Amino acid sequence: MTDAVSRQRTRGYLTQIKSSFLFKGLAVAASFFVIPLMIRYLGQEQFGVWSTILSVMSWVVFFDLGIGNGLRNQIAAALAKNDSAGAVRYISASYSLIGVVALVLFIAVSCAAFFVPWQSVFNTRNVPEVDLRTTVLVSAFFIFLNFWLSLVGQLLNAVQKTSAIVFGQFLTNAFALAMVAVLAWFTAPSLILLASAFGIALVGANLVLSLWFYRRRPDLAPHLSLDFAHVRPMLSFGLQFFVIQLAGLVIFTTDKILITQLFGPASVTQYDVVFKLFGIITLLHSLIMAPLWSSYTDAYHRNDLGWMRAMVKKQIGIFLLCALAAVALAVLARPLIRVWIGPATYVSPILVVSMTVFVMISAWSNIFAYLVNGIGAIKLQLISASIAMLINIPLSIFFTRHLGLGVEGVVWATCVSLSLFAVLGPLQVRALLKGGTPS
Repeated sequence: MTDAVSRQRTRGYLTQIKSSFLFKGLAVAASFFVIPLMIRYLGQEQFGVWSTILSVMSWVVFFDLGIGNGLRNQIAAALAKNDSAGAVRYISASYSLIGVVALVLFIAVSCAAFFVPWQSVFNTRNVPEVDLRTTVLVSAFFIFLNFWLSLVGQLLNAVQKTSAIVFGQFLTNAFALAMVAVLAWFTAPSLILLASAFGIALVGANLVLSLWFYRRRPDLAPHLSLDFAHVRPMLSFGLQFFVIQLAGLVIFTTDKILITQLFGPASVTQYDVVFKLFGIITLLHSLIMAPLWSSYTDAYHRNDLGWMRAMVKKQIGIFLLCALAAVALAVLARPLIRVWIGPATYVSPILVVSMTVFVMISAWSNIFAYLVNGIGAIKLQLISASIAMLINIPLSIFFTRHLGLGVEGVVWATCVSLSLFAVLGPLQVRALLKGGTPS
């Protein structure tokens, strides 16, 4: 292992961070403008319904059985060995398989949609059943199409071009802002129109990224080939990661459903506003972390443990800055929300505190999760995520109903659920970087 390769990897990592911060700043700005615009366009209750629909629809990314993350690791490993032909075979198998899965899921959701009592699901009588069903179907069409197109994100991750993914997020938010502004100006409030506008923005951004990527890397362009010989290696890692993803689904995306059922859809707005505000810190930290997954894969396959140890130490220092930023944001959160959304939206001080703790635990855990994900040592994470998945909903119900914590009780339950890996993850990484065997 030469120092030149380590320096080149570090330079690439820093370049991606700088570009990502620029694009993320633009993406966050567009997102912050579009959220109050959506709330004013739909009203508090319909926005709560829309936010919940997005949470449910985001579940589809977990139906790839971990193929996307398996693809990311296989491509990064193949390119570290200068095996472009092998990388193409993995890419082709992934596109073919995910395309079939997306089509089957869309057909299944379309058939089931006519038998689901949507007003009961979203706990509302103010939106007609037919409008809710149509909104779900329109959202499903675009989400499943994007499910297939979004594989380009894993390829960009694998070649350590994470800033391009962030640029795609900016495109999505910018397109959505423009279309919601048009809707708010020219149309009456409509969940169906909003779902259509959001779907077009989502798909359009990934089409732009795909065209850009394959023009730059025509050597990685896929062809139609469902080769199970290349699906199996991705599944061996992917199925384990699928369980971790499933745990994330239960822990994160069920929060809004629980709040809807326990307190009504209007309470989702309070949670969502605070979550998105503190999401600034989470997103900024993710910009710093994102290039490291495939960088760790590259370093591991080149046996560069020294670079990995040095990078983990740097990330711990960055975490301390994120923790200070989270505390500062907690102090300013309520006045900022009054300026951003307006004085009509009430925010509990305890909800702000609980979200601060959540952000700190998430950032700390990600330092170690990205490393073990990159080298495929995810068994410990699999066990801790499975335990977290099992206890999260019961804890949420206990904290809200029996301790009377309200909406913030759901966030405290998430914090407790995530604490296991927050403790065990650093111990695992310490052992691995001393030369332990991945597990």
